[in-house]
Amino acid sequence: MSVLIPWPEETYAVDSCYMRPQLAAIHLIRSGDQVAIVDTGNNASVPQVMAALAELGLGPAAVSHVLLTHIHLDHAGGAGAFMAACPNATLVVHPRGARHMADPAKLWAGTVAVYGEADAIARYGEIVPVPAGRILEATDGLLIDLNGRALRVADTPGHARHHVCYFDERSRAWFTGDVFGLSYRELDHDGKAFVFPSTTPVQFDPPALHASIDRLMAADPAAMYLTHFSRVTDLPRLAADLHRLIDAHVAIAHAGADAVDHRHQIIRSGLSALLREEARRQQWTLDEAALFDLFAVDLELNAQGLEVWLDSEA
Repeated sequence: MSVLIPWPEETYAVDSCYMRPQLAAIHLIRSGDQVAIVDTGNNASVPQVMAALAELGLGPAAVSHVLLTHIHLDHAGGAGAFMAACPNATLVVHPRGARHMADPAKLWAGTVAVYGEADAIARYGEIVPVPAGRILEATDGLLIDLNGRALRVADTPGHARHHVCYFDERSRAWFTGDVFGLSYRELDHDGKAFVFPSTTPVQFDPPALHASIDRLMAADPAAMYLTHFSRVTDLPRLAADLHRLIDAHVAIAHAGADAVDHRHQIIRSGLSALLREEARRQQWTLDEAALFDLFAVDLELNAQGLEVWLDSEA
């Protein structure tokens, strides 16, 4: 059974097998006998990608770049393991994230603070450091030459200050990490995809996120490749939905701002109501129990992120 999800212009998605099926995609961009990997899932994702390379008739030596959109561990937890497996690869990461890839102690501590130690270990396993000499900082405007295929870096804060997106000049598509939200394939119907923002702790910045979405759209892209989960089109509609939903998250946070003792519960309840409202608006076909099961982790993390943002605004 193939592990590859093929897309145009020798672009592929691989399910990282992180937590559940179709939660996190790792993308492969091929140019001749070289491949770039975009985001890494966790250490357990390595065999999936090695199998995908084998399907393409390639081995780990063909990987020239491992491109991280940001260093949250569902995107970067497996970076060290991938670099160990791919001897010719350069790790590309935002300048704010580079030191944490070389020495992940603070990154791990921050992850434990969000998830708790037992859950963090279950999710990610051991975080493997990357030798500093194999790390390239993804500065804004950096051009990456993938065997003649140009990939351009854009600094895209809003979800995190250490977030970048990669524009593939050949396919005119962005690899967006979490900046263009979450789009779960279980919600697709009538040929339409849907998006929901991610306000995960700890660096949600609404004006910056609005600006980053606008920057991506200004390139007139043909598609967005989201880590959660893979390719979407019909981008003007989705971008408008994201802008509206980001504003709705901000309004929910403000509604709970003064309720110090039960602020989390107010925000969490508001996000649940927003999800129900969006399900009605978009005519999602999942029943409510399945919908809330799909978004269980996201709603909790979004609520935590909104609380951190409120504290930063105070």
